[in-house]
Amino acid sequence: MRIIVTGLIGQYAFGGVTWDYIQYALGFRALGHDVWYLEDTGAWAYDPVKMEPSADCSHNTAYLARVMEQFGMGDRWIYRNVADEKYHGVASSAEAEKIISSADVLANVSGACWLRDETKRIPVKLFLDGDPMFTQIGLAADPASEYAKRVAAHERHYSFGLNIGKPGCEVPTAGFQWRPTVQPIALEYWRDFDSSKNDAHIASGAWTTVMNWASYAPKDYKGQKYGQKDIEFERFLELPGMTKEKFVLAMGQGVGSKRPTEMLESKGWHIIEPDTHLPDYTTYRDFLSHSKGEWSIAKNGYVRSRSGWFSCRSACYLAAGKPVVVQDTGWSDHLPSGEGVMAFNTPQEAANALDEISGNYSHHSEAARAYAEKHFDAAKVCDELLE
Repeated sequence: MRIIVTGLIGQYAFGGVTWDYIQYALGFRALGHDVWYLEDTGAWAYDPVKMEPSADCSHNTAYLARVMEQFGMGDRWIYRNVADEKYHGVASSAEAEKIISSADVLANVSGACWLRDETKRIPVKLFLDGDPMFTQIGLAADPASEYAKRVAAHERHYSFGLNIGKPGCEVPTAGFQWRPTVQPIALEYWRDFDSSKNDAHIASGAWTTVMNWASYAPKDYKGQKYGQKDIEFERFLELPGMTKEKFVLAMGQGVGSKRPTEMLESKGWHIIEPDTHLPDYTTYRDFLSHSKGEWSIAKNGYVRSRSGWFSCRSACYLAAGKPVVVQDTGWSDHLPSGEGVMAFNTPQEAANALDEISGNYSHHSEAARAYAEKHFDAAKVCDELLE
């Protein structure tokens, strides 16, 4: 089949963003399908140098071209610049529209694609939600909105919220049937990393993560507030003092609630700037691969709603053979916790998990890679989306 994967690789030319989307294309390609990548967000291009929207998409398309070449996608990509309505990556707008119109499946990852006539006509459109609770709050708040209509235009709806529709989960269905799914990981791009080759790497020997202090403001639903990682992090401020482990966090400043850098570092957290240390997909992979493992909390909205969200970033750590100790959002109801992956709800549980893994690190490292192969292999995940 001809499958079109959509995303934000060019729009947000930053570290982890590339992996979030390219691995879908690689997963469908591994199944033998004719895969194209499309970027048509309905928004102006974002200039990462000036850090502002821009009518000039040259930086975005240049980065996108490099990424596609690196991952063997060559010229099988299309970028639509909303400022002048021109297509890039193909010879003409007519060719772009012909390719899109001939597709059998549209994999609209994180709803990044703004559906136009050509994409609307694709027979099977998959809406892939990576932000459970917050996506559904928006849909439930205004079911007649243009956004809700665009979501409803898809034939199938998937979410990283593994618990949606199940007892104990507060995520509203908003009238949609949400099928559970996880991030596909192109395993061959994560294996065979030897961190001993660079002991001077800033992540070497440390438990790390990549996060924003707060990505956006809390959302209200039925009189309750569902917030960001800043809320959950406050519960674990004293963790460095409860274990001998080292922590290096690539943490964005945050929106609204600003990162309290001095306070965090006084507690034993080493904070680094993602834009400096993880500017693209290669440095992002290096950071994860040189880490001892990942320790991370989740957004308050994921935890409070018992959504069942499991991080696409954590799946990448696992593929690199790095154990993860991550906050339980209800994902442990679906994915096992114990070897290579450990869930926690309290600071003491987190400290115990870190100590347990450190005491038997080789075993947990091997278990981490096996876990990724069993649960996140890109071809398997993408095949399930097509069943």
